[in-house]
This record gives sequence, structure tokens and C-alpha cells, in this order.
Amino acid sequence: MQNTIGNEEKYYNEQDKLNTLRMREILDTLPHFCRQFFRGIEPTTSSRTRLGYAYDLRTFFEYLHNENSYLAKINIKDYTIDILDKIMREDIEEYLEHLSLYEKKNKEITNAEQGKKRKMSALRSLYNYFYKAEMIKNNTPELVNMPKLHEHEIIRLEPNEVALLLDQVEAGEKLTKNQLKYHEKTKLRDVALLTLLLGTGIRVSECVGIDLDDIDFDTNGLRVHRKGGYNTIVYFPDEVRDALLEYLEQRKNMIPVEGNENALFLSLQNKRITVRAVENLVKKYSRNVTTLKKITPHKLRSTFGTNLYKESGDIYLVADVLGHKDVNTTRKHYAAQDDENRRRAARMVTLREKNKK
Repeated sequence: MQNTIGNEEKYYNEQDKLNTLRMREILDTLPHFCRQFFRGIEPTTSSRTRLGYAYDLRTFFEYLHNENSYLAKINIKDYTIDILDKIMREDIEEYLEHLSLYEKKNKEITNAEQGKKRKMSALRSLYNYFYKAEMIKNNTPELVNMPKLHEHEIIRLEPNEVALLLDQVEAGEKLTKNQLKYHEKTKLRDVALLTLLLGTGIRVSECVGIDLDDIDFDTNGLRVHRKGGYNTIVYFPDEVRDALLEYLEQRKNMIPVEGNENALFLSLQNKRITVRAVENLVKKYSRNVTTLKKITPHKLRSTFGTNLYKESGDIYLVADVLGHKDVNTTRKHYAAQDDENRRRAARMVTLREKNKK
């Protein structure tokens, strides 16, 4: 693994630039004072987080513009910062209720608990920034409870389903005639990609960003760019190594489109594969393995995490390998496994032998 970027810019740097440009476009539709907010949080947030905040704040100010007769007369860009002090707790509660179901450009939009929580986080961050800067008197969103997230059962593949999935990718069974046309060209890539996801638990965004010089077969090490904006090394088992090496033999004969020469996984168009393409191929193969579970790349990550926790029983190890900064995030996801371990422990203990009749 080399530390130099070379002539080709790293994928995540390119994504940062795209996110920044998109955010600037949205910023042109927001109140002018929002520019100070985004400058202020720039050192402590990723470009992806700031882009998400921009989208969510646009939704909030559009809601105010549409629902308030006074504000409807003013261009959103001309709103002044004193508007934040005029917004009451009830206004924000009504906004949250509105998010459940509304229409935009003849499209019906819904937000479940997670969507509402994300939008409230953006609003809280905006208010916190200006409240700490003493530019507003009230921190109204703090008075509103965050939407409660209900625990969802972890969806993952069982060991037999993992084996079935990989066998099916190799054989191309149950694919349509149209899918089979391309299967021979993508088979080795798809096996390597799915084996890598299942064998390391990396995120799909981390997977598509891998470059050829990020892999060290001497140590079975892989450099990935984590969600928090830092690089780390993860290690993969020999089964992943074998799948990658087999794909790389085929990869040598591909001619990448300019600017994609260093990308590990290429699309049929010989460009770096996208997150959406990986999501589609996981869906394509997994629906022939199980119809009861909706399998996504994140569910493959959950499968890895569950298997590692079963084998090690070490929640800190799982958190470290998955790249969770807070072990409580990991513990929350695998609490059901903890409960099963405790139940199993209870069955192991015998106080008195049962009376024999």
C-alpha cells in the first residue's frame, strides 16, 4: 500500500468536492445567515454531514414559507436571523407532524422516525451554533423531544444463506436470460465484492472507494476511508484474498475509463462502480436466496458483525473492526445477541438434579 495519491485523486476527495458543490447550490436557496453556520461547523463535520444539513434546513425553511402567511411574502434568502427567536415550540412540533406526510412537486413525501430525527438534528445544530454565539436569545428546538426510535430486529443472513448466496453468484442460478448475458463478465467481480463485504463488514461507501494500491496481499491488509473522515487498515481472511486475486487477474485485461485507472471494482462501462450499482447487485442475488428478508449491503455488514460477536464475544473488538466510534452504538445493535448469551448461560447452571421418578 502506497501513501501517495499520485495523478489520480482519491475517490473520497472527489466525493468531498461534489458534496461541497451541491451544498453551495442549496446554500443559495437558504437564508443568508446560514452561510455563517456552515462556515462555523466546517472544521468539525464531514462534507456529507453538511450536505445533509443543507437539505434538511431547506425543508424547514420551505415549510415556514408555505405555512406562515407573513413569511410567505418574503423570499427565503431574505429571512433574517431574528426569525429564529420568533419560532415557538409549538411551531417545531407542528413541523415534525408535517414531516410525516406532505406533498412537494406533485410527489408524496413521508418521514419515519429516523427521517424526523435527522431533520431535528440539523435544526438543533443550527440553533446551538447561533445560541452559543449569543446571536439569538432562545434555543427552542431543545424544548422539543427528539423523535423516539423504536428498536428494529437486526436482519442478517444465516451461515447457510451466506454460502448459498456466494454459490449462486458463482453459478448464476435463477438469473433471468438478460442477467445471464452479463453474468460471465461480472461473476468474478461480484464474488470478490460480496466476499469482501461479508468478510470484513466494511460499508458499501468504503467498498466502492477502494483503489488498487489500498490492498496489501503480504499482510491481507486493506486501507479504507471511514465514515468519520479518517483512514484505517482492516484485515481480511484468506477466503477474501483468494476471491480478490482471482478477480484481479480478470481486472488486468480491463481498460478503465480515464480517471478510473486505480479503482478496484469497475462497472461494465469500466468506470468505478457506484454505491447504487452495489445495492442493486446485492438485491439481485439475495432475492433468490431469501424472500422473507430484504437484504442490502448494510445487512451484509450486520451479518459480519453478528458472526464476529458470536465467535469472539468481545463487543469492543466488533466496534473497532466495524469502525464504530461509540461502543454503545455496537452494543445497541447486538443487544439481542447479548440477551441470547445470557439465556444460554442460565440454561448451563443446575442447582439441584431433578428428582428421578
